[in-house]
Amino acid sequence: MSSIKEVARLAGVSVGTVSNVLNRPEVVAPETLRRVREAIERLGYVRNGPARQLREGRSRTIGVVALDLANPFFIDVLRGVETAARRADVTVMVFNSNKDAQREAGLLETFEEQRPLGVLITPVNDEGEEERLRRLVSRGIPVVRFDSSAGHSGGCSVAVDDVLGGRLAGRHLRERGHRRIAFAGGPFTVRQVRERRDGLAGVLGPGDTLTVIPLPDLTIATGRTVGREIVALPEAERPTAVFCANDLVAIGVLQEMTLRGLRVPADLAILGYDDIDFAAAAAVPLSSVRQPREQLGHTAATLLLDEAYGAGTHEHRQVIFQPELIARASTTAPVRAC
Repeated sequence: MSSIKEVARLAGVSVGTVSNVLNRPEVVAPETLRRVREAIERLGYVRNGPARQLREGRSRTIGVVALDLANPFFIDVLRGVETAARRADVTVMVFNSNKDAQREAGLLETFEEQRPLGVLITPVNDEGEEERLRRLVSRGIPVVRFDSSAGHSGGCSVAVDDVLGGRLAGRHLRERGHRRIAFAGGPFTVRQVRERRDGLAGVLGPGDTLTVIPLPDLTIATGRTVGREIVALPEAERPTAVFCANDLVAIGVLQEMTLRGLRVPADLAILGYDDIDFAAAAAVPLSSVRQPREQLGHTAATLLLDEAYGAGTHEHRQVIFQPELIARASTTAPVRAC
């Protein structure tokens, strides 16, 4: 393995110049930059990451604990995280709590031992890991919650106004003539699910009916279960529209309606949440409440890096993004009479 000294010797520059090329290329003259990079390529030089971290006295890795990597929403968020990290020359380690509080606790314990530059997390339960998150902060490891509120321990957070998202969904469905509406989501220990349901309930009128269908998880499979439950109801009681807590559930409901030969939206209007790419690509394009997914991840990572490198100048921020309703065919065609 070649060394930085060999690169400097071949390029005819000092070791410090090679270091600048690797870490601050903007301060190096173009011709020198070219020679050093050619030497690096010719020798196959790869910087020693652990040695660099030892010299700097800190890790150059941030840890991410996502709630559910089976949901494309979190993949889009991670794209934003990775963009911000790459610009700062920082590595991203991604872990999946899979909505399991015990698994999440184990991951946070590992972070305490490994001392990353910082941690981005969507907690399984906003209250459940407060003490462990405070311990990370007390050890000098910044924590930023994404798609989550700040919690009692303070710090930065980046979230979407999910109550507003529920209101947007309810208003849209009522404007389309729906008065019997179902909400499908769960578990209700998850703040986002509760707030989306509450936002919907808050805009319904005295003559409206809200049917809540609790779910153990937000997947396509549970969405198909929702479809079967709705179809099993007496037609006079059956909702004419369902607002799903995410797009995966909405896709599952759509699949079940299609298998049973029912029309969307004529027999059942379907509205999802997140506006993942699959929503627009569904057989009947799904209406959805859009979250700025990549922007959410990029903002969370930027706040984390600012705190990690802020040297006491960082100020905590709680960033709340506004959702947007995207209307498509699953709710916008004429509906059957209630």
